[in-house]
Amino acid sequence: MAGSSTIEQLPPQHQVFINFRGQELRRTFVSHLVNALKSNGINVFVDMHAGRGGIELLLKRIEESRIALVIISQRYTESTWCLRELAKIKDCVDETKLVAIPIFYKLDPSTVGHLRGEFGDAFRDLKESDAMEKKEWKNALKWIPSLMGITIDDKSDEGETLQEIVENVKILLAKITSEGSQEASVD
Repeated sequence: MAGSSTIEQLPPQHQVFINFRGQELRRTFVSHLVNALKSNGINVFVDMHAGRGGIELLLKRIEESRIALVIISQRYTESTWCLRELAKIKDCVDETKLVAIPIFYKLDPSTVGHLRGEFGDAFRDLKESDAMEKKEWKNALKWIPSLMGITIDDKSDEGETLQEIVENVKILLAKITSEGSQEASVD
């Protein structure tokens, strides 16, 4: 259908939602990750067209997913959309409806949890949110490093890391399917 967004053309039940800062990673790491997941038969949702469908549709897609890949990079906290998605992901994990895998992209997990450096400064500089919402985002940022995740630094082989992510997702999807629950985790 001409003029409809890619969001509306997806099957209603995708398996993996990817949360990331588009300006930094859309045409690099994330595009390679999406290709790797799809080539392994994994149904993935990624908003490659920032703004299409609005934030409410993205939050709905999170609720419909089984796994969320949360890719946190240096400029992540500049985006209120990323932070709203992360808070929603945390809520869904807390309700055991979703499994989250954090991927710290050229950023130390402790920088995220303690809101250090430019990452923390960008968060503190956010003006367009109310205090309650900002507190929820801060809690989610402190929570995400507590999960078993993957750190990518300048010494990482991104090709190998992509394969590791795909294998972890496949294992989790198999556990979720066999257990009938979202309580699976990366071992």
